[in-house]
Amino acid sequence: MTAPTAPGLFGALREQLTDAAAAFAGSPDALAGILAGIVDDVDRALGEPLEIFPVCHHSPASALAMVRRLRAKQPKVIYLELCEDLRPLLGELRNCRLPVAVQAFATELDGFPAEWSPLSVVAPITEASAEYQAIAYALETPGVELVLVDRSTDHVFQWSPRTADQPPQDGPAADPESGEEAALHGDAVGVEIGDLRPRFAELEAYLLHHGKVRHWSEWWDQYVERPLADADHDTYRQVMVLIGSLFRRLRPADPDRHDRDEDRERYMWTRIRQHLAASGADPADCLHVCGAFHAASHVEQFGLDSTAPDFPISPRTGTRWRYGLIPSSHSAIEAQFGLARGAVSIAAASWTTAVSRSGLVPYRLDGQRGQKKTRRTRGAATPAPAGPATDRLTGFLAAPPALDELDEAELRGWCVDIVRLARRNGYLASTADAIAVFETAILLANLRNRARPTPYDFADAAVTCIEKDVVPGRRDVRRLCEILLGGDRVGQVGYDSLPPLARDVLDRLRPLGLDLEKRTVQRALLDLRADPALAPCSDLLWMLRHLLPPDAARPIMGERRLGHRSLQESWDLALGRNQRALIELGYEGVTVEQVLEQRLRRAVRGPDATAARALAAVEDAIRLLDSPRLVDELGARAVELLAAERTVDDAPDVLRRIRRLLAHHRTTAPALPAWCQAFVTTGYAHYCTLLPTAFVDEATGVRQVGAMLGFLFSMEGLALSLGCDRSQLELAVAQSHPETPAKVALLWAARHQLGLLPLVELRARCADLLANPLVVPAFPQYLSGFVHALEPVPGLAPFVVETMSTAFARLPDPVLLPWLPTLISTLREQGPELVPLLVREAERTFPATLPALDAWTPPWTAPAAPAAPAAPAAPAVAAAGAGPVHGLLVAHPEAVDAVAALLGCAAPWQPAAAAACAGLAHSGAPGAEAAALLATHPATATAVAALLRPT
Repeated sequence: MTAPTAPGLFGALREQLTDAAAAFAGSPDALAGILAGIVDDVDRALGEPLEIFPVCHHSPASALAMVRRLRAKQPKVIYLELCEDLRPLLGELRNCRLPVAVQAFATELDGFPAEWSPLSVVAPITEASAEYQAIAYALETPGVELVLVDRSTDHVFQWSPRTADQPPQDGPAADPESGEEAALHGDAVGVEIGDLRPRFAELEAYLLHHGKVRHWSEWWDQYVERPLADADHDTYRQVMVLIGSLFRRLRPADPDRHDRDEDRERYMWTRIRQHLAASGADPADCLHVCGAFHAASHVEQFGLDSTAPDFPISPRTGTRWRYGLIPSSHSAIEAQFGLARGAVSIAAASWTTAVSRSGLVPYRLDGQRGQKKTRRTRGAATPAPAGPATDRLTGFLAAPPALDELDEAELRGWCVDIVRLARRNGYLASTADAIAVFETAILLANLRNRARPTPYDFADAAVTCIEKDVVPGRRDVRRLCEILLGGDRVGQVGYDSLPPLARDVLDRLRPLGLDLEKRTVQRALLDLRADPALAPCSDLLWMLRHLLPPDAARPIMGERRLGHRSLQESWDLALGRNQRALIELGYEGVTVEQVLEQRLRRAVRGPDATAARALAAVEDAIRLLDSPRLVDELGARAVELLAAERTVDDAPDVLRRIRRLLAHHRTTAPALPAWCQAFVTTGYAHYCTLLPTAFVDEATGVRQVGAMLGFLFSMEGLALSLGCDRSQLELAVAQSHPETPAKVALLWAARHQLGLLPLVELRARCADLLANPLVVPAFPQYLSGFVHALEPVPGLAPFVVETMSTAFARLPDPVLLPWLPTLISTLREQGPELVPLLVREAERTFPATLPALDAWTPPWTAPAAPAAPAAPAAPAVAAAGAGPVHGLLVAHPEAVDAVAALLGCAAPWQPAAAAACAGLAHSGAPGAEAAALLATHPATATAVAALLRPT
């Protein structure tokens, strides 16, 4: 834009600045052009037929100037810099307690990268802001139209850089060290009116250094807020446009940010022209409220007299946006927009003080929660006639700043109150500290060229005089100063403005008798046996536990697992503190059940879905929702995911969950569901196929291979009954050739379970390993494999205890001691369920007392008992008695031979056994051996007879 050639309203000021640039810079080119351009921007903005009202976000000075201008001008149309699709929500502000944030939320994206989901845009609103005063005036004054002219929330993300791995940000990043209340906005993109802050780091550092302040918020409060708090309308407008133009011209080269700012300005002026053309409103009765940065715009569409064509506005994407109000807080606004801690609280306190001092009656929405009722004047105010604009900027820049007089009573009250508050929080503060804070605050203000200490001076003085090396409580002195000066006010959305889901939750939990809209943590006691009507509340609380943050609904007593429901429950509820999460839950559906069902479906249909996650979704559906149809659908999806997996990373989780689900269905249903049967058969074939590869794959851990074998062996009976072939497993084990010691031990255990490796041979192999000096350093890895083998072969527990005991006895200390911590950490992290097996087996094997331990001999080192002679074997067999079973075994001895071979028994059949059995059946009385035994040892029979004899 070219600067106007006419002298205009600020001709004298322009000449002064040009002469000053030539005198101080030595060259009138660059600096003079900037200074003259700033004056031209002010002249241009004031000459616009549509009055532009520049504001700064959450500025009490802007809010005061807005109240004065609205009462003087009484505009009929207000164009507000805010996302145009948020207009229907503004009427709901009357049901809320400020501060709150207007929000647009989307989870189902169409036209944006999937990695950005969910998308969220918030616009926080406080009472001490010019936009709230404009909104309240427009909504409470008949015949006034409020038009939002900024880009829509969809365009906010359309114009953002397409970086898939990092969601877009439209404002400063939130402070990661902010507290709980600072997280009320989450990771939403903030939309603010009047982002008035230097974008040139060197300029901000220069202003802070020469202003003798630490943060931009403090500089703004000292040099802009306080001087403009009581300024007239013309002075306010000219100064604000001047600041906006200065920050606009002195900014780094950022093409993306620069283009985005100018596109927003083109968008706003295009919407203003379209509305004026459609409504026929008189520009003299309109007011354009925008940030001071945009008031000094240079785009070709600026102004109603511009001949540039309208800005082409792209259509919105297919993303479905949901709108609502969420609670906000002072700290949330500070964290999201990079303000100093306590800046918004101090602004709120300054607003209250200024309103009381000036006698202004601010605009408020009728029924606004948390606001005092104000007396309304009857009849409409008469608009003040607009006088000719005068140059107020020259006098403001030339005059020294007006120094406020010291208000000793106010400062004294602050000092006394901060000492009292500090003592309540554990500080050893006294009256002497109050005096020191008073004097230090005055000293700091004088050093910073101000006669009246500001809240920032007072906070610095309190920290200097009261805070010691250690903070005794949860709050430091600076936080106590924030509480004293107004605190972190937290807003709340009223019941009528909540989405249907949130209202439904509060209605369904009403039988608990608690005020769940409070921000305090409340204890709910549910005795479901005495009051069965509370069962629906219990079901809802468990669903909220699954959907909301952990502290929103926290169970103290009671649990909900497969096949079990507690008869008594105790809950800590903080739904009021987590109102934002509850509201955003309402954007996803109408009822909690609907949202939970949708999330479970998304969990099994997403790109990162696995069989383990699908089984977890099945468990959640059984525990939380009574929907067999959904369970069958999720189970069928789990079968599909298992068949499509090419890794076995989740095998332990799959095994644990399918075992629980099978046990649940076996105890609650007459037959297993079809999806359970399909999962077992699919898993059996799937893991048999992947077993040889998993044994040799270095990326597959021992725990995963053990879980695969656990699935195959524990599900083998069910799988074979459903049509699987056991030869698949035998071939898979035969084709497995691991190289790492731990997996070799697992393979030995699998072969033992299949009957291919007798226990005697397995024990001999371990003895050979210990006898080989080259293998001894790697023997702990074999032990780790045997420990993980307890998952598929729990019957190996005695052998594992035996092997570990032998290793502890024979391994050298340089090998044993480094391995023990690894074994403990491995069992704790990967196999906690295996520890009870080892402990029970060790308890059964080892003696329980120390004296017995001294004389104890391990059973695996005790000499073997002498074998019984072979000749009496036939009568012993015959003594069992003849019968159809015995005859069947004699006629078909193959099964007995196989068992004898498995047990290592090589004794042949006695040829006379069958004849002896046949002769014994026809001679002698049956039970003769038992009678002879009782006659030889009558004590047992006598004791039983005495026990049974009636008294």
